[in-house]
Amino acid sequence: QVYVEESGGGLVQAGGSLRLSCKVSVGTPRFNAFAWHRQAPGKERELVARISTGDTTQYADSVKGRFTISRDNANKRVYLQMNNLEPVDTAVYYCVAGNSFWGQGTQVTVSS
Repeated sequence: QVYVEESGGGLVQAGGSLRLSCKVSVGTPRFNAFAWHRQAPGKERELVARISTGDTTQYADSVKGRFTISRDNANKRVYLQMNNLEPVDTAVYYCVAGNSFWGQGTQVTVSS
């Protein structure tokens, strides 16, 4: 059974930083890719960042230069470092292992 659990969300002022953590119940090398998605109130879920084989990364245009995705295989974790946060980044953030296993999400709220 694969479990995915996010943590690290919270309330932060604009310009601040947060680091989201995604813990996976099985070894992360099992998955060829991990991704962070987010969903803001009244909006569709969108891809924020993705890390795949060889640590190739991709980012949504809206977060390039501010967010960094990384993985720690030894600790079965994937991270999303978010800097210079803006109110538009307010959303529930979800970690996805492979293309199939989703966590429950963690709330990020950025105040102006």
